This record gives sequence, structure tokens and C-alpha cells, in this order.
Amino acid sequence: MNAIGARVLLVDDDADLLRLLSMRLTAAGYRVDAVESAEAALDQLALARPQLVISDVQLPGLDGLALFDRIRARHPALPVILLTAHGTIPDAVQATARGVFTYLTKPFDGKALLETVAHALALSPPVESASSPTEPWRAAIVSRSPRMAELLAEARLVAASDASVLIRGDSGTGKELLAHALHLASRRAHRPFIAVNCSAIPETLLESELFGHVKGAFTGATKDHAGLFQAADGGTLFLDEIGDMPAALQVKLLRVLQERAVRPVGASRTTPIDVRVLSATHRDLEAALADGSFREDLFYRLNVVTLRLPTLHERREDIPLLAAHFLTQLAAKHGRTINGFAPEALRALAAAAWPGNVRQLHNVVEQVCALCTTPLIPLALVQRALRVPGVEVLSYAEARKRFERDYLVGLLKLTDGNVADAARLADRNRTDFYRLLQKHGLGPERFRDPVADERQGKSPDATST
Repeated sequence: MNAIGARVLLVDDDADLLRLLSMRLTAAGYRVDAVESAEAALDQLALARPQLVISDVQLPGLDGLALFDRIRARHPALPVILLTAHGTIPDAVQATARGVFTYLTKPFDGKALLETVAHALALSPPVESASSPTEPWRAAIVSRSPRMAELLAEARLVAASDASVLIRGDSGTGKELLAHALHLASRRAHRPFIAVNCSAIPETLLESELFGHVKGAFTGATKDHAGLFQAADGGTLFLDEIGDMPAALQVKLLRVLQERAVRPVGASRTTPIDVRVLSATHRDLEAALADGSFREDLFYRLNVVTLRLPTLHERREDIPLLAAHFLTQLAAKHGRTINGFAPEALRALAAAAWPGNVRQLHNVVEQVCALCTTPLIPLALVQRALRVPGVEVLSYAEARKRFERDYLVGLLKLTDGNVADAARLADRNRTDFYRLLQKHGLGPERFRDPVADERQGKSPDATST
């Protein structure tokens, strides 16, 4: 993707070639500073920091390789492309191993040049412009992706109303970050923003946390407790992983949304509230509606507007930008002096799969930041971090779902697919147990022993009782 308006510093002592390259890059939408020597290039760097340097290897005075060394010392993350004639290819190859982004061999066509420049700029965090600051409400969302720009434009419109918003997206895509941005863009920005993960709080405590309780409502309730709805009064309450909310609490949440009032556990009267509810889930709520685990009336109450966050794979152009952002934060947090990523390390990050999305990228950057002993993070450290499966990438809800399925599989194997015996071992009634099996797509017939069934005179497909 072309970084339109990016500043490129062009260095070549051939005036005709310098003019031709300047015209091509300018026509493509770049801002070009053209100079004829390495010394002039260093002076220009002191005046205005470009996002890319393109330099001939053979220059009068300091050559292109010496210029690269000076740039690396002052701006370690600034990408450099070398232009090389046939005789200087070995030098260029050696420079690439030292951190030059790449080299182009003369003569080259305009298309190859523009493709290489676009690739280098896609991996280069843009220089911030004081003339176009990020809007405060979305300052925490780091992106230059057109897809994210469309989403944020829609979010800005939605924020002006009090409509309930359901934020959907895979784990690690930044649903809470978007919810907070919606709050900051709304008329409620000066009031509280409170987030709660519905899957992280035990079912027995969730009702009290959301709606509060009065003294004596249950054992251990030694004083009145205001719930999160009351704490968020006038502001925004963000219910993350709403798809994991127990059925009994779904009914009570629906009543709160309809009546705009809460009744604390053990209380005899309701308390009016003024709260905007935002919710999020990575679950397939349509499937949950179909199997009865999520209420249809609550779904439509929460899902007035849907915003869907793209995966990191779908906004791949944001990877270098996010990596640089996280590195700046984490280096400051840990008191480290790290100037950026080596070009080949940045390319490895940009090419990775990122199943854990932005959260996984943050974890990888934190790992390489902790282990790095050089000014630039090398490729080897990034490769090591990408090979190590990060347990922290797995959310609580995902871990619980995986455990639940493995537990059910273990019981069915133990009982040879006998649902009655498995339900008894799990201390659940058979109806609930069947629902759990359906939720995880498990058929008991897969776990039966056909030989044992035949010996007992049963068809292998018979339903176990």
C-alpha cells in the first residue's frame, strides 16, 4: 500500500537520474527531497526527518555505505534502499546483511522502484505530523488501515446517540479499546466508563457485581454494596464476553435494560439508573440463539448497532505501526534503550499469521523487548518469540471453553459414550448434559465401542441410556 505524502530523501550525484527518480516518486504521490551528496543528505536529515532514504552506493566524498552507517547511528529504524551498479553489488549485499532494507541494481524500471518504495514504507512507522493530530477520543487506537478508518468513522457516528452497541471480533482484536473510544466520543465522556468481563466472574458473584446487594442478602453480605450499574450511573457500562452470561442473569439484565432500573440482590425496591450499555463477544451469537443458550429478546436489545473489529491479518498494514508503538511503551516501562526493529525483524513481524491478533503482537514485542541487548531488535529474537506459543494469548473464556470440551470428551471416553453415566459422573442432569454436548458439537455415538454394543445386541447407532 502506498503511503501517500510520505517524505523520501533521494541521494545521487547523477543529476539526470536524480531528476528522473524525483519525477517518478513525485508523480506517485511522495514528497521528495533530492540531494547530490552524502554530506548534503546528512544536512537535510537534520532539517526534516524522512520516512525513507534512497541512495546511490557510489557518491563523491562519503559513499552510500558510509552514509548508511551514519543514518543507522542516528536513526536506527529509518529504512535505506541502495542503488547499485553491477560492480558494487557485493558491497550492497553485505550492507543488506548489516541492515539496509534492500538494494536495486541499475538499470531498473519505474515499476520495480515504486513497488520497493511502497514495501519499505509499509514497514516503516510514519513520522507523526503536528498539523494533523489524532482525535482525542480515538488516540489509544493506533492504526493507518483503511478498514479501521471506516470502522472508526462509523463508531464516531454511533457514539453521538445512546443506542446499545454490540462489538464483535476475535479475541485480542481490541474490543474494550473500541468501547472506551465510543465512550470518549459520547456525551457521557465526563462520566464513568466501567468494563466487566462476564466470563471472568463466577456465576454466583456476577449478579451481585452487576446489580449490587443489600446487607444480609446472603452469607457474607455484611454491608450494602452498589453494583457496577450504579457505579456507572450517567456513564457507560461495557459488558465484555456477553455471550458467556448465564441464562438466569440474562433475564435480569433484560429487565434492567427495559426498566432502566436495578434491584440489588435482597432489596425490595428498584433504583433508577442512566447507563449506556456497550457489549462485546467473540462467540457466534446466532448459533447461541439457535441452541437456546442466549435469549433472542436480549440479543435484539443489545444489538441495536453492530461494530465488527477486523483481525490483525485483515489490517496487516498496521503491524509495523503497532509494533513500534508497543516498543516505545514497553521500552519506557522497563527502562530499556531500544531504537526499533532491524528491517528483517520488521519484515518477519509483518509476515506472521497472528492468530492472537493485537494482544499476541503486544506479547511478542514485550518478550523481545525484555530479551534484547542491542539498540535494534534482531530477526533471531523475533523468530524465537513467534515460535513460542504464548499461553497469555488464550483468553479466560477460550481457556474455559477448551477445558469444558476436553472434560466432556474425557467423560464420554470413560463411559464409552453412555450419556446417563457421563452425566452422573459430572453431577449434572441428563438434559443439561445433552445441551453441553450440543454446545461443543459432541455426539456420544462417536465414543461408543461397536464391538461391545454388538455383544450386548445393540446397533452401533443406538442411543445410550
